[in-house]
Amino acid sequence: QVQVVESGGGLVQAGGSLRLSCAASEWILAFNSMAWYRRAPEKQREFVASITRGGSKDYADSVKGRFTSSRDNAKNTVYLQMNSLKPEDTAVYYCTATRGTNDYWGQGTQVTVSS
Repeated sequence: QVQVVESGGGLVQAGGSLRLSCAASEWILAFNSMAWYRRAPEKQREFVASITRGGSKDYADSVKGRFTSSRDNAKNTVYLQMNSLKPEDTAVYYCTATRGTNDYWGQGTQVTVSS
């Protein structure tokens, strides 16, 4: 069973930075892509960022220019560097790994941005 574990969340002031990590139990290049989603209180889950096996990256418009995804293949880990954080970035952030038709989700990590 594939496991995906997020870490790095916390409380930060507006304008600050956090780096989230997502560690997979298997070689991450075996996945088609890995992505970050978030769910804010009383809102639906939304896409944040993704990185494909080939290294292509995609971002939600709301985070472009502020968030950057990256990976360390040797550590089977992907990262989400979040800069210039805003209160509206407050959410539980989830990592998912996709292989074929299967999506493997982590438990999420809370990010809270105070104004």
